Amino acid sequence: MRPLAPRAGIALGAVLAASCAALASCGGGTPKDTMAPLPAPVTRATLAGPQCEVEETACRCREPGEDAGLPAPGFKRYELRLGPASNPLWAEVGDMVFYKSQERSEECYYFDLRPGEYPVRLRAESPRGFGARMSLSEYGDSARSWYDTFYFDCGSPGDCRDTDLEDWDLSVRERKGRLHDPCGSTKVRSLEWMHGRLQDQVHPDSLQLGFVLDVYRFIPEHPTGDPACADAN
Repeated sequence: MRPLAPRAGIALGAVLAASCAALASCGGGTPKDTMAPLPAPVTRATLAGPQCEVEETACRCREPGEDAGLPAPGFKRYELRLGPASNPLWAEVGDMVFYKSQERSEECYYFDLRPGEYPVRLRAESPRGFGARMSLSEYGDSARSWYDTFYFDCGSPGDCRDTDLEDWDLSVRERKGRLHDPCGSTKVRSLEWMHGRLQDQVHPDSLQLGFVLDVYRFIPEHPTGDPACADAN
């Protein structure tokens, strides 16, 4: 892995300076920080729902409007999508690890969480550059609605470039750190990211993006997009 790009720390500072008022706490990667080791290339998670009945390590991606099943009492159901990308991707949610291999362009995972706080991390690394996309959605069984909790895209399905990261940085600042669906009951805070850089000084060769996922106890009452929703952040 090449040294972390100093510009990553500067860009993150710009994001956090604009969004600290909206996010509960802030911290960022700097050139002095080091990325955590990559997880093992295997999924280690408890998957749930009808889309996950065939494979043990991944699920079939649901179609628009398709039912994803209901969680057990006291839990909330989530959908995690990794890709499309021609390189491996890892996502960690709490103590669960989700792995997308380079043989599969896109993978979907459905799992349940109790209310609480969960560290989330997205990792990508390749000596030839990479593409990265991750989306995380919450299902509200009362409103029968999916809520877009978090979305990140850098070059997917092609190659991530420094300019892609800058564009995402700008989009976060324009939204003032509000990265979640205000109608849902899950929020994102403490966003931070860092990346390495290839010798061409254009493409990163590694990425670590992290945040804290706050799963609240209340049950969402309104479907996504409902004007009655008020963002408490």
